[in-house]
Amino acid sequence: MAAWPRIAALSAMLRVGLLLLLLLLLSARSSGRPQGTCPGGKACQPPKPPVVLIPGDLGNQLEAKLDKPSVVHYICYKKTDTFFTLWLNMELLVPVAIDCWVDNIRLIYNRTTHSNSAPPGVEIRVPGFGQTYSVEYLDPSKRSVGMYFFTIVQALVEWGYTRDDDVRGAPYDWRKAPNENKEYFLLLQTMIEDMAEKAGGPVVLIAHSMGNMYTLYFLNQQPQAWKDRYIKAFICLGPPWAGVSKTLRVITSGDNNRIPVISSLKIRAQQRTASSTSWLLPYAHSWPQDQILVQTPTVNYTVLDYERLYSDIGFEDGWLMRQDTMPLVADLTPPGVAVHCLYGSGVDTAEAFQYSDKFPDVEPTVVFGDGDGTVNLRSAIQCKRWVGKQKQPVMLKELPGNEHVNMLLNYTTVAYIKNVLFSP
Repeated sequence: MAAWPRIAALSAMLRVGLLLLLLLLLSARSSGRPQGTCPGGKACQPPKPPVVLIPGDLGNQLEAKLDKPSVVHYICYKKTDTFFTLWLNMELLVPVAIDCWVDNIRLIYNRTTHSNSAPPGVEIRVPGFGQTYSVEYLDPSKRSVGMYFFTIVQALVEWGYTRDDDVRGAPYDWRKAPNENKEYFLLLQTMIEDMAEKAGGPVVLIAHSMGNMYTLYFLNQQPQAWKDRYIKAFICLGPPWAGVSKTLRVITSGDNNRIPVISSLKIRAQQRTASSTSWLLPYAHSWPQDQILVQTPTVNYTVLDYERLYSDIGFEDGWLMRQDTMPLVADLTPPGVAVHCLYGSGVDTAEAFQYSDKFPDVEPTVVFGDGDGTVNLRSAIQCKRWVGKQKQPVMLKELPGNEHVNMLLNYTTVAYIKNVLFSP
């Protein structure tokens, strides 16, 4: 009879052990994705969504490898054994050396295929897809002049994110418009799906400048069911929805972005060849059709006069590229996801250009309007046309005094991103 108390005690211990095991299993399963209420009746913190960063024009590194039949100057490399940084490499943007850089980064337009290719013997690649380093700093040496998404990525890390895991970059060849980057969108779709499946929830897309146009094009190609499953929100920083006036100066006389050692006319030879440049010319759906954008002593050009402008500046290929790219997002179809549109204002922004009789090979007088210093205000606020046109919310936030790139460093921008990421 003495064994019965021991058997009863063992049975009780076994029941307690099974109960504890069951509780542990339930706890482990619920900790993966908190739902409902947590102990104490408090609401559980929702899981943080993965983040994908889509950069703008000039917004990620490019690398090149050379095996050229000839060079434009004896100091230029004709052949390299390995890839080297083409953008951003400050050592290449100095007098004489910039001739080599322009010849390597320029594109050649094919009127038959309506596509661009690199010069003979030049191979360009985009480093770091799926990683953040090539969008955090444009210059691999991490000079402050090349700082881009670093502040936002660092803030994400402080909030518990991990570089190259649940926050990743989606760099691309920004010289080209979306119609020439189809492989990129397949990579982007796969990465978003993988990140969402791993996290157990949808992704937040954060784009800057032309990256917003790329993202809108991408989302407009996706079925609504895909967007409902994989995209939580689209945060737009400095979006040029209707193009920007600045690009008219770029194609006409070049734009050295106020870097004195760079000749605007010299860099124009490269800037014109990028199909993304012609893609970003102002659009008639938002610009007054009688507004003079480029003025000369004999001719005034509006949004309806691009064909003549391209002809008068001696760059007919540009008009073909404009026709190739204009339909891509011209109708600004709503993206079908929650939109948060942040834009700068109150900064002098080029709106029109007045040229002397030496047009187009001369610096213009600039007429300024409102915007963020790069994107005109009338272009940035076009996301308001989506309000009420889709079931998902569309939020607009003005950032007074915020410059186009500096808005990525702004506390208000970072705080807004945090609120979107951690809201239910």
